[in-house]
Amino acid sequence: MAVGKNKSMAKTGKKGAKKKIIDPFSRKEWYDAKAPCMFNNRQIGKTLVNRTQGNKIAADSLKGRVFEVSLADLQNDEIAFRKFKLVVEEVQGKNVLTNFNGMDLTTDKLRSMVKKWQTLIEANVDVKTTDGYVLRMFCIGFTKKAPQQVKKTCYAQHAQVRLIRKKMVEIMSKEVSSNDLKEVVNKLIPDSIGKDIEKACQGIYPLHDVCIRKVKVLKKPKFEIGKLLELHGEGTGKAVTSSSEETGVKLERPDGYEPPVQESV
Repeated sequence: MAVGKNKSMAKTGKKGAKKKIIDPFSRKEWYDAKAPCMFNNRQIGKTLVNRTQGNKIAADSLKGRVFEVSLADLQNDEIAFRKFKLVVEEVQGKNVLTNFNGMDLTTDKLRSMVKKWQTLIEANVDVKTTDGYVLRMFCIGFTKKAPQQVKKTCYAQHAQVRLIRKKMVEIMSKEVSSNDLKEVVNKLIPDSIGKDIEKACQGIYPLHDVCIRKVKVLKKPKFEIGKLLELHGEGTGKAVTSSSEETGVKLERPDGYEPPVQESV
């Protein structure tokens, strides 16, 4: 190769120049995640996001994030096997306001309930709340021995399983379709629907460990900030009217009246 012909080789020091290392956390901001007012513990944690830069707005990056929180953390109690999913719907200052997005049981709890010598019964149903949310609910239950039963097994007949499944679907549909999302979440926290199903099915076959094992949000109504603030206890969703009865007094003015011009202000 002729000397001096390769220009890229002649410019030494430029090719291997190192980029300036910038700490990625230096351009990030912390936001507080707030749970709806149905839960006792409203502060569920913090989340990171890049600062607003040009067309990339921080609030847009935060919306749609899903937090999975244990019920024990939300209610300050011992029920740690039930998990709630909360989705970010609005950003206010340094707070992100979340809404219910689903419920699930932990894998270890679900596995511990499944045992031999009993029948497992499952049912699911799609149901719409009064405020327009479409939920898919999954219920699970297990047969149990009758009092003073000697026989080792407690299997239900197929006809009994069908009757129990029908009763599960009926109760889930009734409890959800007559309430809004806030009321449904209030029923899911203590799992009162599972207790109602257990009580209703005693006449068909005695059950135990009956619970709503999963809830999915399939469809949501059009987003309204007023309803979300009402869910967080920060607004009523209605226009605020003045409560005082003091009203102005009407003054009598002659026709063609003009106010006097002031010489100095």
